[in-house]
Amino acid sequence: MTRPSHLRIVGSPTSDEDEQRALDAVFAALSDPVRRRILDLLDGRDLLVSEVAAHFPISLQAVSRHIQVLARAGLVSQERTGRINRCRLDAGPIHAATVWLNRYSKYWQAQFDLLAASLEEIEREREAHPPKE
Repeated sequence: MTRPSHLRIVGSPTSDEDEQRALDAVFAALSDPVRRRILDLLDGRDLLVSEVAAHFPISLQAVSRHIQVLARAGLVSQERTGRINRCRLDAGPIHAATVWLNRYSKYWQAQFDLLAASLEEIEREREAHPPKE
């Protein structure tokens, strides 16, 4: 018996392709400043969509669309009670993106190490040859 392609057993490993799609969705969602601000607003608290929208000079419908993008990326979960729609930050996908980004930290860490060595050399030169007054 095969399961539908849109369902996944919880805890089962995902394919690299699924992980790449999830990362693509997270980075696409984070690429917009309005969506990043929504995540900032949801950090540490749940808000109604209307409460989120009150922070923006755009329509409630536009904010709702931004929230849907965040929800599809797994960054926001929504709980609907009647006509009330409450939003909550889910930082799990951000963690996955951070893990991916950290794989490349060796490239910028080498630059920081070089900068630190250069600054130490400049300081040694200053100490060896103090400015004349």
